[in-house]
Amino acid sequence: MKKSALSHSSNSLELYKQSKEVNQINREFNFNAISNLSPENQNLFIEYGIAKKTTSTFKSVLNAFEYWLGKTPNNVAASFLNDTITYKELDNEATILALILKQKGIKSGDTIGLYTHRSIHFLIGIVAALKLGAIYVPQDPRIVPPKMLKNISELSNQKMILTFSNYKESVSFFSTKQTILIDKELKKKIYRNLYGNIKLINYKNDNINKICFILFTSGTTGLPNGVQVTHKNLCNILFNSPGNLGIKPGTKVAQLLNISFDMAAWEVLGCLGNGGTLLIRDKDINETAQKANVIIATPTVLTTINYKKCKNIETVAVAGEPCPVILANTWSRICNFYNSCGPTETTIVNTMKKCIPGTSELSIGKPTPNNTVYILNEDMKPTKIGEVGIMWAGGDCVTKGYLNNDILNAKKYLDDPFLSKKSKMFNTGDLGKWNEAGELIHYGRVDDQVKIKGFRVELDAISKIIEGFKEVKRAVTLKHQNFLVSFIGLQAKTKTNLTELIKKAIEKELPYYYVPNEFIFLNELPKTSRGKIDKRELKKSLNK
Repeated sequence: MKKSALSHSSNSLELYKQSKEVNQINREFNFNAISNLSPENQNLFIEYGIAKKTTSTFKSVLNAFEYWLGKTPNNVAASFLNDTITYKELDNEATILALILKQKGIKSGDTIGLYTHRSIHFLIGIVAALKLGAIYVPQDPRIVPPKMLKNISELSNQKMILTFSNYKESVSFFSTKQTILIDKELKKKIYRNLYGNIKLINYKNDNINKICFILFTSGTTGLPNGVQVTHKNLCNILFNSPGNLGIKPGTKVAQLLNISFDMAAWEVLGCLGNGGTLLIRDKDINETAQKANVIIATPTVLTTINYKKCKNIETVAVAGEPCPVILANTWSRICNFYNSCGPTETTIVNTMKKCIPGTSELSIGKPTPNNTVYILNEDMKPTKIGEVGIMWAGGDCVTKGYLNNDILNAKKYLDDPFLSKKSKMFNTGDLGKWNEAGELIHYGRVDDQVKIKGFRVELDAISKIIEGFKEVKRAVTLKHQNFLVSFIGLQAKTKTNLTELIKKAIEKELPYYYVPNEFIFLNELPKTSRGKIDKRELKKSLNK
């Protein structure tokens, strides 16, 4: 650690306690919980781990949408293929759909399945649900198997399913549920006659802890886990800097991702809640990206986009998986580039870092406003600054928990022992440490730590070195039986002796037992429906 950071170490804790801007934290903080740390480390544990307090501009996503509806009713809210819809038109369509839902008995707190694909009708469904105070569950029937859709519908006790007519025929269980075919229903003459002529008294969401939507993540038991995301969670990331990504009226935001992915909510709600225009992609990601001012993506998806043709780009944010340094340096030269991190359970992302071109060590930044990050060991004790531990996330980002899963909630969502107010913290399952600048360095998942020949190996450390080669787009290292295999996605031009160069680079940086036994080169690494590297598919290929 730099001496300058600790030059006043003997009195640092007392000086910190006396600082005006942290008086509130001092009143709330349980200093006994960090008594295992030195005074210097206690100071930095608080300074680094607890973000500034701020108040969100809006109290709900609907509140934000209605604000821009009033300010810019004729601005384009979204475009898809050759169709566009203004904020006023989107509101009118959503009002009609909300009226239909209300007539069918849907009320505040009910759950609606939104089983569609990227489209303007998907947006209409979201706004209609918000108007009623209903909870929506987004899923794409083109990607999710019918059996899983049925499980999700039952687990979330859906009162209604909104879908398209072409999915009604292919997913048989829809016939057992109350279903509205959005594309057909809104075209009916009786409803077209109402267009622009009715007003709906929208549900006024005074309870910021009310659930907005439920996202399902893969569960270890084979059944998906439903994460309950509140309006408070969303407003904190979407309507505060840097999470708002500078989106404003006139900003064009690309909608590239699967609608059931939490980062798609960043695209959609972050755009409509800040007055922007959503560019909904069809099959061609690059065509949409080239028109956009803001792109939100996983690093794997971003590698498929030609940055040289993105002439309008202003801001890019990546999350969902580790970002290669080369990728960050490439994009940060032409726009504001944010490397972000956070699982679905901490509302999209809870740390962000604006990258500087030429960086050699890529951090995931600091906790975003109103949030905390604690680095703890396996005994739930704070680690020293600079030591690797498990990242626990706290603050306004922490979601309401898993739906109907008290056992898992008790394991993953714990009372925050550091802040005396009643708040929760979540075990992200990510490994990290604080660097000297007070930023988080990500060391992969706890699950990515494996034993090879009796030694503990961090798989992500290997992949990072491989991704340092300009010939490499993405890389992932897996344990197969009792040896290591690295899968490498290549750029078009590669060196014939790349394998030896990679081996030497790993040997230079890491112990001998980190060197993979096998390197498998591919043009593209397989992707999941959410745009991440598909490790399961790669593992399957090893067993063939």
